[in-house]
Amino acid sequence: MASLNKIMVIGNVGSDPEMRYTPNGSAVTSFSIATNRRYTTSDGEQKEETEWFRVSAWNKLAEICNQYLSKGRQTYVEGRLHSTTWTGPDGQTRFRNEITAGEVVFLGSAQGGGGGQEMDFPVPAEAASPESPSIDVENLPF
Repeated sequence: MASLNKIMVIGNVGSDPEMRYTPNGSAVTSFSIATNRRYTTSDGEQKEETEWFRVSAWNKLAEICNQYLSKGRQTYVEGRLHSTTWTGPDGQTRFRNEITAGEVVFLGSAQGGGGGQEMDFPVPAEAASPESPSIDVENLPF
């Protein structure tokens, strides 16, 4: 039986990305992205909800995200959802969903917000995956 784990979000980057390297030398960049939902209640009141997502990008995609993303920048992220559970120092069970990015499209201007030129840097899936650290640089579009 086939299965699918895919998530797509468009939102604004919540803080400047943080890049680090694993012990085997793979780059990983983490950042948060916020999506907004506006709706009208049955009473006619306008409401807005913000949903936050944690994103990890790997290898060449990590380097590109670290270079071009900044707080406030509108961004499209596509990837797979990964859940983690752990016990905190206070003994409470913690849970977090994280998107492992396979594709990131930079929307809006580099200074953040909407408007401006869209910049699309499609990176091959094998370049974005933490399981395959080798990248064929000749196949990258930039």
